[in-house]
Amino acid sequence: MSVSGLIEGFRLTRMQFARDRVIGDSQVCADEAQVVAVEIIDDAGRVGLGFAQSLFVPLPSSEEIERVFRIEAWPALEGRHPSALALGVQRVRGGNVRRMVLPFEESLQHAVWDLFAKQAGLPLWQMLGATRHSVPVYASGLDFHLSDHDFVELFGNARERGFAGYKIKVGHPEIERDLHRLNLLRQATGGDRPIMIDANEAWTAQETIHALRLFERAGHTIYWVEDPIPRDDFDGLRLLRSLGISRVNSGEYLDLTGKRKLIEARACDMLNVHGQVSDVMRVGWLANDANVEVTLGNTFLELGVNMALALPGVRWLEYSFQNFDHLVEEPFVMADGLIHGRDVPGHGLNLSDAARASGGALPMAA
Repeated sequence: MSVSGLIEGFRLTRMQFARDRVIGDSQVCADEAQVVAVEIIDDAGRVGLGFAQSLFVPLPSSEEIERVFRIEAWPALEGRHPSALALGVQRVRGGNVRRMVLPFEESLQHAVWDLFAKQAGLPLWQMLGATRHSVPVYASGLDFHLSDHDFVELFGNARERGFAGYKIKVGHPEIERDLHRLNLLRQATGGDRPIMIDANEAWTAQETIHALRLFERAGHTIYWVEDPIPRDDFDGLRLLRSLGISRVNSGEYLDLTGKRKLIEARACDMLNVHGQVSDVMRVGWLANDANVEVTLGNTFLELGVNMALALPGVRWLEYSFQNFDHLVEEPFVMADGLIHGRDVPGHGLNLSDAARASGGALPMAA
């Protein structure tokens, strides 16, 4: 008996363009976007879309990207049904546990689940079990390298747009600079909504305690501190959590196994997840079972809204003002501090013809 809906083709679009500002944190910065749109196609012509990003290393040519994809990704996709890829559990052993040469992993989960939901005729968020239609969004500046002027302008705009909270990057060698930024944030936003900080592992546990107490004395209540210390310092994370100065949000840099160990260690108040749909749903189940809140960090073009709506322990989605909207026909809309799931089959995004033709180059100003 023949099975319909099998994957029979793919299309890759290499895109490179300047960002509209320098983004980064205490460890890294970037001023250019390097993206591959990954489309997988079934035997009825339906398309599943994902995006692969190279944050800091230039992508090779389109020909080389396709060569690598055919070798590393395509053998596991060709002739398979997207449902089997989305729901299957693999036995990971030895040499099959490795990163691909190019960062296709997350984009493949996006594309497979998008195609799976389209075949089912359901919005992805509904297929994942969501019963709500919207989730609050906080504004995240990726702002470490911005001037004070640009910092204030960005978060002042976020205030006008009604975001439900604000997160800034900290971890500067001079702690007074971090305090200065918090003061500027309060001036720009009014200080009446939750404030989060993200150190990107810049501190030790004792430095984190010093920083949080300094901010507290200056009148700043920190809703959560994100990745203050190295990802696998579970003892340090437990210490910070026990003090109760701020909620501890961690897990961004850990894989699925590492996130499970973090939960088991009771080393975070909030588990930070991103865009790998299968992994997010699996670890979300574990976090829910352990009564640990889940937060949805940056996902490409806010695709993570689908998982955020489906996981009952998620109260926030991160939005970071990256100039990617022109890559798709219709980006997700944020209004009144909320982002909504889209009532169309799939995850809700389709690559625009203009982006495909231009390689993602931004349209010229009039």
